[in-house]
Amino acid sequence: MQKTKQIAIILPDTLQSTGLQSLLTDYFHPVEIAGFSSFECMVSANNDAYDYYFTLPETFVLNTDFFLPRKAKTVLLISQDTPFATGNKLNILATQETIIENLQQLFMSEGNNPTNEKSKELSSREIDVLKCIVQGLTNKDIADNLNISLNTVLSHRKNITSKLGIKTVSGLTFYAIMNGLVSSDLIG
Repeated sequence: MQKTKQIAIILPDTLQSTGLQSLLTDYFHPVEIAGFSSFECMVSANNDAYDYYFTLPETFVLNTDFFLPRKAKTVLLISQDTPFATGNKLNILATQETIIENLQQLFMSEGNNPTNEKSKELSSREIDVLKCIVQGLTNKDIADNLNISLNTVLSHRKNITSKLGIKTVSGLTFYAIMNGLVSSDLIG
């Protein structure tokens, strides 16, 4: 007998929440779903026994202290393919068939705890450079802060964008927050 999946949907949009609940109930039973219009509503319900949390990237970023330890159980509901949204993600603008396929893959990979490929792992120095980029430092400031040459900073930036496939500072910032490399409080 299959274990009933406990799912929390944290979405301010009632229509999206209802649609997702309907898909999950119709195609992935047995499930028990709790819908919340905000993160605060979920916290006030005082139940942390969910197998999955479906929410928006904005909610994740604003509540990283809660979601980072539960990253493997969190599914980001995105409206486009964003390479900087790592981990579990679901494009809410995709066709119903695509959404169902993605949900099947998510539930089938349960317990397999997917990890990044080795080629996508950043070195400790690349992480240092990424943290400086997120703080808004210029290449020269990064070089001065880390006591490395400007050419080395440029090489690290090139490697970071190549490994992650992210070219914008905002994308790199989101990646750093999503992966717990920086706190959203440090971003001005």
